[in-house]
Amino acid sequence: MAADTPALPPIAILGAGSMGGAIARGLSRSGLAAGGVTTTNRSLARAAELEGLEGVTSLALEAQSTANTDAATAAGVVLVGVKPTMVPDLLREIAPVLRPGTIVVSLAAGVTVATFEEILGDGVAVLRSMPNTPALVGRGVTGLAAGSRADEGAVATVRRLFETVGSVVEVPESQIDALSTISGSGPAYFFLLVEEFTKAAVAKGFAQPEARLMAEQTFIGAAALLEASGDDPAELRRRVTSPKGTTERAIAVLQDARLDDVFAEATDAALARAKELAQGG
Repeated sequence: MAADTPALPPIAILGAGSMGGAIARGLSRSGLAAGGVTTTNRSLARAAELEGLEGVTSLALEAQSTANTDAATAAGVVLVGVKPTMVPDLLREIAPVLRPGTIVVSLAAGVTVATFEEILGDGVAVLRSMPNTPALVGRGVTGLAAGSRADEGAVATVRRLFETVGSVVEVPESQIDALSTISGSGPAYFFLLVEEFTKAAVAKGFAQPEARLMAEQTFIGAAALLEASGDDPAELRRRVTSPKGTTERAIAVLQDARLDDVFAEATDAALARAKELAQGG
Protein backbone atom coordinates (compact mmCIF):
# COMPACT_ATOMS: atom_id res chain seq x y z
CA MET A 1 0.00 0.00 0.00
CA ALA A 2 1.37 3.39 -0.97
CA ALA A 3 2.10 5.65 1.98
CA ASP A 4 -0.13 8.41 0.61
CA THR A 5 -3.10 6.12 -0.12
CA PRO A 6 -5.68 6.07 2.68
CA ALA A 7 -6.65 2.66 3.98
CA LEU A 8 -10.16 1.40 3.39
CA PRO A 9 -12.66 0.71 6.18
CA PRO A 10 -13.89 -2.83 6.91
CA ILE A 11 -15.59 -4.22 3.81
CA ALA A 12 -18.34 -6.81 3.36
CA ILE A 13 -19.02 -8.46 0.02
CA LEU A 14 -22.42 -10.14 0.19
CA GLY A 15 -22.76 -12.68 -2.60
CA ALA A 16 -19.10 -12.98 -3.56
CA GLY A 17 -19.47 -14.79 -6.87
CA SER A 18 -17.09 -14.29 -9.78
CA MET A 19 -17.12 -10.48 -9.61
CA GLY A 20 -17.26 -10.21 -5.83
CA GLY A 21 -14.50 -12.77 -5.58
CA ALA A 22 -12.37 -10.81 -8.04
CA ILE A 23 -12.80 -7.70 -5.92
CA ALA A 24 -11.91 -9.62 -2.76
CA ARG A 25 -8.72 -10.84 -4.43
CA GLY A 26 -7.87 -7.33 -5.62
CA LEU A 27 -8.36 -5.92 -2.15
CA SER A 28 -6.23 -8.68 -0.67
CA ARG A 29 -3.39 -7.99 -3.14
CA SER A 30 -3.55 -4.24 -2.63
CA GLY A 31 -3.16 -4.19 1.14
CA LEU A 32 -5.63 -1.28 1.24
CA ALA A 33 -8.29 -3.12 3.22
CA ALA A 34 -6.67 -2.55 6.58
CA GLY A 35 -10.00 -3.18 8.31
CA GLY A 36 -10.38 -6.55 6.65
CA VAL A 37 -12.77 -8.02 4.09
CA THR A 38 -15.63 -10.40 4.90
CA THR A 39 -17.28 -12.28 2.05
CA THR A 40 -20.45 -14.37 2.06
CA ASN A 41 -21.65 -17.15 -0.20
CA ARG A 42 -24.46 -19.65 0.02
CA SER A 43 -22.38 -22.82 -0.02
CA LEU A 44 -19.34 -24.04 1.83
CA ALA A 45 -17.79 -25.06 -1.47
CA ARG A 46 -18.06 -21.55 -2.91
CA ALA A 47 -16.83 -19.96 0.31
CA ALA A 48 -13.81 -22.28 0.27
CA GLU A 49 -12.63 -20.69 -2.99
CA LEU A 50 -11.79 -17.49 -1.11
CA GLU A 51 -10.29 -19.05 1.99
CA GLY A 52 -6.64 -18.30 2.58
CA LEU A 53 -6.65 -14.83 1.02
CA GLU A 54 -4.75 -12.46 3.25
CA GLY A 55 -7.12 -10.17 5.15
CA VAL A 56 -10.24 -11.99 3.89
CA THR A 57 -12.75 -13.91 6.02
CA SER A 58 -14.98 -16.12 3.89
CA LEU A 59 -18.36 -17.14 5.34
CA ALA A 60 -20.97 -19.60 4.07
CA LEU A 61 -24.69 -19.20 4.75
CA GLU A 62 -24.87 -22.98 4.65
CA ALA A 63 -22.91 -23.08 7.93
CA GLN A 64 -23.76 -19.65 9.36
CA SER A 65 -27.28 -18.47 8.56
CA THR A 66 -26.59 -14.98 9.93
CA ALA A 67 -23.48 -14.50 7.76
CA ASN A 68 -24.93 -11.59 5.77
CA THR A 69 -26.03 -9.58 8.80
CA ASP A 70 -22.86 -10.48 10.71
CA ALA A 71 -20.71 -9.19 7.86
CA ALA A 72 -22.81 -6.07 7.29
CA THR A 73 -22.87 -5.14 10.99
CA ALA A 74 -19.10 -4.75 11.15
CA ALA A 75 -18.59 -3.13 7.74
CA GLY A 76 -18.05 0.45 6.68
CA VAL A 77 -18.59 -0.49 3.03
CA VAL A 78 -21.03 -3.19 1.94
CA LEU A 79 -20.96 -4.54 -1.63
CA VAL A 80 -24.16 -6.26 -2.73
CA GLY A 81 -23.34 -8.92 -5.31
CA VAL A 82 -26.35 -11.24 -5.20
CA LYS A 83 -28.56 -11.79 -8.23
CA PRO A 84 -30.77 -8.76 -9.07
CA THR A 85 -33.98 -10.58 -8.12
CA MET A 86 -32.53 -11.30 -4.66
CA VAL A 87 -31.44 -7.73 -3.92
CA PRO A 88 -34.62 -6.34 -2.26
CA ASP A 89 -34.85 -9.24 0.21
CA LEU A 90 -31.16 -8.95 1.08
CA LEU A 91 -31.45 -5.19 1.61
CA ARG A 92 -34.40 -5.68 3.95
CA GLU A 93 -32.37 -8.27 5.83
CA ILE A 94 -29.32 -6.06 6.42
CA ALA A 95 -31.03 -2.65 6.77
CA PRO A 96 -31.61 -2.93 10.54
CA VAL A 97 -27.93 -3.66 11.28
CA LEU A 98 -26.24 -1.03 9.09
CA ARG A 99 -24.54 1.71 11.05
CA PRO A 100 -25.14 5.38 10.15
CA GLY A 101 -22.58 6.42 7.54
CA THR A 102 -22.26 2.97 6.02
CA ILE A 103 -21.64 2.96 2.26
CA VAL A 104 -23.61 0.38 0.26
CA VAL A 105 -22.51 -0.40 -3.29
CA SER A 106 -24.60 -2.29 -5.84
CA LEU A 107 -22.93 -4.82 -8.12
CA ALA A 108 -26.35 -5.90 -9.43
CA ALA A 109 -27.23 -5.03 -13.01
CA GLY A 110 -30.54 -3.28 -13.52
CA VAL A 111 -31.26 -2.44 -9.88
CA THR A 112 -31.53 1.31 -9.43
CA VAL A 113 -30.09 3.50 -6.71
CA ALA A 114 -33.66 4.51 -5.86
CA THR A 115 -34.49 0.91 -4.94
CA PHE A 116 -31.53 0.76 -2.58
CA GLU A 117 -32.25 4.15 -1.00
CA GLU A 118 -35.93 3.40 -0.51
CA ILE A 119 -35.26 0.16 1.36
CA LEU A 120 -32.18 1.26 3.31
CA GLY A 121 -33.48 4.68 4.33
CA ASP A 122 -31.56 7.72 5.53
CA GLY A 123 -28.06 7.55 6.93
CA VAL A 124 -26.74 5.15 4.29
CA ALA A 125 -24.81 6.30 1.22
CA VAL A 126 -25.59 4.29 -1.91
CA LEU A 127 -23.55 3.93 -5.10
CA ARG A 128 -24.21 1.83 -8.16
CA SER A 129 -21.31 0.12 -9.91
CA MET A 130 -20.81 -1.69 -13.20
CA PRO A 131 -17.51 -3.62 -13.21
CA ASN A 132 -16.46 -5.82 -16.12
CA THR A 133 -14.87 -9.26 -16.24
CA PRO A 134 -11.22 -8.18 -16.76
CA ALA A 135 -11.41 -7.23 -13.08
CA LEU A 136 -10.62 -10.91 -12.60
CA VAL A 137 -7.05 -10.16 -13.71
CA GLY A 138 -6.84 -6.66 -12.22
CA ARG A 139 -7.51 -4.88 -15.53
CA GLY A 140 -11.20 -4.08 -15.21
CA VAL A 141 -13.14 -0.94 -15.99
CA THR A 142 -15.79 -0.03 -13.42
CA GLY A 143 -18.53 2.50 -13.97
CA LEU A 144 -19.52 4.24 -10.76
CA ALA A 145 -22.67 6.30 -10.13
CA ALA A 146 -23.34 8.09 -6.85
CA GLY A 147 -26.74 8.14 -5.21
CA SER A 148 -28.37 11.20 -3.68
CA ARG A 149 -26.81 10.62 -0.25
CA ALA A 150 -23.27 9.77 -1.37
CA ASP A 151 -20.90 12.67 -0.70
CA GLU A 152 -17.43 13.20 -2.15
CA GLY A 153 -15.84 11.19 0.63
CA ALA A 154 -18.04 8.17 -0.03
CA VAL A 155 -17.34 8.33 -3.76
CA ALA A 156 -13.59 8.62 -3.14
CA THR A 157 -13.66 5.59 -0.83
CA VAL A 158 -15.50 3.42 -3.35
CA ARG A 159 -13.28 4.62 -6.17
CA ARG A 160 -10.19 3.49 -4.22
CA LEU A 161 -11.86 0.14 -3.65
CA PHE A 162 -12.52 -0.51 -7.35
CA GLU A 163 -9.11 0.81 -8.40
CA THR A 164 -7.67 -2.33 -6.77
CA VAL A 165 -9.07 -4.26 -9.78
CA GLY A 166 -8.55 -1.71 -12.58
CA SER A 167 -9.77 1.70 -13.72
CA VAL A 168 -12.85 3.66 -12.66
CA VAL A 169 -15.14 5.92 -14.69
CA GLU A 170 -17.55 8.11 -12.73
CA VAL A 171 -20.87 8.71 -14.49
CA PRO A 172 -24.39 9.81 -13.58
CA GLU A 173 -26.72 6.87 -13.03
CA SER A 174 -28.53 7.72 -16.27
CA GLN A 175 -25.37 6.64 -18.14
CA ILE A 176 -24.71 3.36 -16.35
CA ASP A 177 -26.67 1.30 -18.87
CA ALA A 178 -24.90 3.01 -21.78
CA LEU A 179 -21.55 2.38 -20.11
CA SER A 180 -22.45 -1.30 -19.78
CA THR A 181 -22.78 -1.57 -23.58
CA ILE A 182 -19.14 -0.50 -23.96
CA SER A 183 -17.06 -1.69 -21.01
CA GLY A 184 -19.52 -4.22 -19.63
CA SER A 185 -20.24 -6.07 -22.88
CA GLY A 186 -16.99 -5.01 -24.54
CA PRO A 187 -14.93 -8.06 -23.53
CA ALA A 188 -17.43 -10.26 -25.41
CA TYR A 189 -16.96 -8.13 -28.54
CA PHE A 190 -13.20 -8.62 -28.24
CA PHE A 191 -13.52 -12.38 -27.75
CA LEU A 192 -15.77 -12.57 -30.82
CA LEU A 193 -13.14 -10.81 -32.93
CA VAL A 194 -10.48 -13.25 -31.71
CA GLU A 195 -12.81 -16.15 -32.60
CA GLU A 196 -13.38 -14.85 -36.11
CA PHE A 197 -9.71 -14.10 -36.79
CA THR A 198 -8.84 -17.59 -35.57
CA LYS A 199 -11.36 -19.06 -38.02
CA ALA A 200 -9.88 -16.95 -40.82
CA ALA A 201 -6.41 -18.25 -40.03
CA VAL A 202 -7.62 -21.86 -40.01
CA ALA A 203 -9.30 -21.29 -43.38
CA LYS A 204 -5.92 -20.17 -44.73
CA GLY A 205 -4.32 -23.47 -43.80
CA PHE A 206 -3.00 -22.92 -40.29
CA ALA A 207 -3.55 -25.53 -37.58
CA GLN A 208 -5.91 -24.55 -34.76
CA PRO A 209 -3.20 -24.00 -32.12
CA GLU A 210 -1.13 -21.73 -34.38
CA ALA A 211 -4.26 -19.91 -35.59
CA ARG A 212 -5.37 -19.22 -32.06
CA LEU A 213 -1.88 -18.12 -31.01
CA MET A 214 -1.63 -15.65 -33.90
CA ALA A 215 -5.08 -14.19 -33.31
CA GLU A 216 -4.84 -13.91 -29.53
CA GLN A 217 -1.31 -12.58 -29.30
CA THR A 218 -1.82 -10.10 -32.13
CA PHE A 219 -4.73 -8.52 -30.28
CA ILE A 220 -3.00 -8.71 -26.90
CA GLY A 221 0.19 -7.23 -28.34
CA ALA A 222 -1.70 -4.47 -30.13
CA ALA A 223 -3.49 -3.57 -26.90
CA ALA A 224 -0.18 -3.46 -25.03
CA LEU A 225 1.31 -1.23 -27.73
CA LEU A 226 -1.70 1.09 -27.56
CA GLU A 227 -1.34 1.37 -23.79
CA ALA A 228 2.42 1.82 -23.82
CA SER A 229 2.53 4.40 -26.62
CA GLY A 230 -0.26 6.64 -25.42
CA ASP A 231 -0.99 7.45 -29.06
CA ASP A 232 -4.45 7.67 -30.57
CA PRO A 233 -5.55 4.31 -32.00
CA ALA A 234 -6.29 5.94 -35.35
CA GLU A 235 -2.66 7.13 -35.51
CA LEU A 236 -1.33 3.67 -34.68
CA ARG A 237 -3.57 2.20 -37.36
CA ARG A 238 -2.19 4.64 -39.93
CA ARG A 239 1.39 3.58 -39.06
CA VAL A 240 0.57 -0.05 -39.78
CA THR A 241 -1.33 0.79 -42.97
CA SER A 242 1.28 1.42 -45.65
CA PRO A 243 -0.02 3.21 -48.77
CA LYS A 244 -1.10 0.71 -51.45
CA GLY A 245 -0.09 -2.17 -49.20
CA THR A 246 -1.85 -5.30 -48.02
CA THR A 247 -3.18 -3.81 -44.80
CA GLU A 248 -4.67 -0.86 -46.66
CA ARG A 249 -6.59 -3.28 -48.90
CA ALA A 250 -7.90 -5.19 -45.87
CA ILE A 251 -8.89 -2.02 -44.00
CA ALA A 252 -10.83 -0.86 -47.07
CA VAL A 253 -12.91 -4.05 -46.95
CA LEU A 254 -13.66 -3.54 -43.26
CA GLN A 255 -14.59 0.09 -43.80
CA ASP A 256 -16.82 -0.82 -46.75
CA ALA A 257 -18.63 -3.18 -44.37
CA ARG A 258 -19.51 -0.08 -42.31
CA LEU A 259 -18.10 -1.28 -39.01
CA ASP A 260 -19.07 2.08 -37.51
CA ASP A 261 -22.72 1.30 -38.20
CA VAL A 262 -22.34 -2.28 -37.01
CA PHE A 263 -20.87 -1.27 -33.64
CA ALA A 264 -23.43 1.51 -33.21
CA GLU A 265 -26.24 -0.94 -33.92
CA ALA A 266 -24.78 -3.58 -31.60
CA THR A 267 -24.37 -1.20 -28.67
CA ASP A 268 -27.84 0.26 -29.30
CA ALA A 269 -29.27 -3.27 -29.10
CA ALA A 270 -27.44 -3.89 -25.83
CA LEU A 271 -28.74 -0.61 -24.43
CA ALA A 272 -32.32 -1.45 -25.39
CA ARG A 273 -32.02 -4.79 -23.61
CA ALA A 274 -30.52 -3.13 -20.51
CA LYS A 275 -33.54 -0.86 -20.32
CA GLU A 276 -35.87 -3.86 -20.67
CA LEU A 277 -34.09 -5.61 -17.82
CA ALA A 278 -34.31 -2.49 -15.63
CA GLN A 279 -38.08 -2.58 -16.12
CA GLY A 280 -38.26 -6.25 -15.22
CA GLY A 281 -38.43 -7.50 -18.79
